Amino acid sequence: MARTSAPTAPGTTSTAEAPAGGQQLSHGLKQRHLSMIALGGVIGAGLFVGSGAGIAAAGPAIILAFTLSGLLVMLIMRMLGEMSAARPASGSFSVHAEKEIGPWAGITAGWMYWVMLCCGVAAEATAAGKIVNGWVPGVSAWVWVGLFMVFFCASNLTAVKNFGEFEFWFATIKVAAIVAFLVIGTLGVTGVLGPGAPGTTNLTGQGGFLPTGVSGLIVGLLASVFAYGGLETVTIAAAESDDPKRNVANAVRTAVWRIAIFYIGSMALVVTLVSWKDPSVVENGPYVTVLQHLGVPGAGTIMEAVVLIALLSAMNANIYGSSRMAYSLVSRGQGPKALARVSGGVPRLAVVASCLFGFGAVLASKFWPDTVFTWLMNTTGVAILVVWFFICVVQLRMRRRLEREAPELLTVRMWGFPYLTWVAMAAVVGILALMTTTEGNRQQLYAAGVLVALLIGAGLLKQRRDAAAAR
Repeated sequence: MARTSAPTAPGTTSTAEAPAGGQQLSHGLKQRHLSMIALGGVIGAGLFVGSGAGIAAAGPAIILAFTLSGLLVMLIMRMLGEMSAARPASGSFSVHAEKEIGPWAGITAGWMYWVMLCCGVAAEATAAGKIVNGWVPGVSAWVWVGLFMVFFCASNLTAVKNFGEFEFWFATIKVAAIVAFLVIGTLGVTGVLGPGAPGTTNLTGQGGFLPTGVSGLIVGLLASVFAYGGLETVTIAAAESDDPKRNVANAVRTAVWRIAIFYIGSMALVVTLVSWKDPSVVENGPYVTVLQHLGVPGAGTIMEAVVLIALLSAMNANIYGSSRMAYSLVSRGQGPKALARVSGGVPRLAVVASCLFGFGAVLASKFWPDTVFTWLMNTTGVAILVVWFFICVVQLRMRRRLEREAPELLTVRMWGFPYLTWVAMAAVVGILALMTTTEGNRQQLYAAGVLVALLIGAGLLKQRRDAAAAR
């Protein structure tokens, strides 16, 4: 049965997250930090490099794939914005799931997200190490991986404003790179740059707009969905800003429409300017391929540097997000109490624990790449969809309760409620169903299913024990 509580005062974090000893997280993030975190959080290496596989699978229809998944992401972000503006909490959707559904839901959503972020740290550190090793071959990639892990762990152990500053500048560079690409690409489409205006040759002359049929579109859709991961960090960070309610509302509003421009716009330029059959789209990445096609000097090196920044940004954000999620969970009695200790406004033990798990995943990639590491990475592929499903369910329940009890807290409102919430939920279920159509995606579903079942079982057991102790 869902639990209710009195409304949290504006500008404060949830009382459910109050740590032992009365110490609180700091409020060192500013509006400019949150705005750039919201934008930068969805601009990662998956867009710059990983989107090439989606283009190769779907052809020009990748535009449709990114449009459909982008619409879903906008709805999810709006729901998160509504809930976070009403009740800011460092545990974000996990806190809301606990209140609206029950502790088992908070445990499942929160710890699954934590595992996903920690594994993301491992994958990003490994990829970043390989890039720098290519520049400095005399130093092993594993040395760079270790240095990146130590550096970002140390930076997250200091004041939260340091995380905010790193992410502000990382995100600024990523946004600048996307904007520059959009400008250069537009000049290429109009014939100002490159060999001349391509017209619709690449859009319809290489087998049509949907050259690989519905099956290719499905693969492209799945690739585009996972490229959008990372948007939730801004609602976690909002709880540590100087004005959580106003800042998260502004960040969500400014990010939503820019997501469409950055993702859908850049994909449209790529498939207009180069053939989707070009092997370089996958081998070098779509952005490098387009820039080289237009004769931009040093395109490969430039984009490699941008990808490195995207990876380091994702590492930084994932360490931050995982530590705050762990802090929130243990503060609510859903994990080791020691991780809830706050020192200098930072949950340092939670930061260290998250980094250690991430580094453990790095070691697994070296020593057990085909067993432990593969299973961990498979679970993360579906984790974001599980989290999005919880967000939809929780928003349905929380919105109705807030309308009854505290309508003044609804400073951000979900569009077309409840119909668009139901549409988003159906879309998430539909994507999960589509994943059953390919062997690789089925393996992800199996791995994630095991983790979800374990977390739900542990959550229900703890919920039952707490209820028995309270009687």
